[in-house]
Amino acid sequence: MPEKANVMISRDNDHCHIVVEGRATFDCSPPLKNFADSIIPGALSKVIVDLRNCVWMDSTFMGTLATLGLRARQAKIDVELENIGEQNLKLLRELGIIKLFVIKGAADPGAPQPGKWEMFAHKADRKEMAKTVLEAHETLMQVDEKNIPKFKTVVDFAKKDLEKED
Repeated sequence: MPEKANVMISRDNDHCHIVVEGRATFDCSPPLKNFADSIIPGALSKVIVDLRNCVWMDSTFMGTLATLGLRARQAKIDVELENIGEQNLKLLRELGIIKLFVIKGAADPGAPQPGKWEMFAHKADRKEMAKTVLEAHETLMQVDEKNIPKFKTVVDFAKKDLEKED
């Protein structure tokens, strides 16, 4: 299992499949955020996120996943989480973002074959990383007000980082 997460995406007609492997942290969040920001109404009917081999998620990744859930909801696209695992399910419940997703058990046997997968990884610069961290945590606070005291300090630090970069 990789120490850092691999995020792979495959499109199959009107479905998008995302596989997350390893420790999903802020490092792998920018590509997922870019995908969420590119969602166009009517272009997809469903986004399926397979977390079978995702061993842990940090708050930035979960906030970015919440951003995906919100953007998809606005575009009337379902986001299904498959093979989520008890630990990851607990994390998403604690942050109150589980309500953005449809929870499924096992993966669809008709999912694309591995040869069609594209790995999404790029080294984000400091500004892109600070922006991703900021937006992820602002989303967590927006989705559930109980997250405000948990992440207000993170948001303040991310804003200061962005100001330094400008």
